[in-house]
Amino acid sequence: MIVLKITNASELVASKVGKFLESLTPDSLDEAKVEEEVLKKLVENLRLEGIRGSVASVKGLDLSPDGLTMKRDLHLRKFSEI
Repeated sequence: MIVLKITNASELVASKVGKFLESLTPDSLDEAKVEEEVLKKLVENLRLEGIRGSVASVKGLDLSPDGLTMKRDLHLRKFSEI
């Protein structure tokens, strides 16, 4: 299993739509949108390599050097088959 944590979602959104518009959107929306785009590209590239499996965006997990922490509520944002 591979876990990916994106820590600069707001910066990425600001670089695409501008700082003013980014400041109007909540960070959780920025994070969800960036994760959606990353999953889309990841699935496309893994399929091209012949890799099969599944990939998901999950809210409620936190990855740190100390390990993986599950928060109280776990929510599956998006799921895709490869």
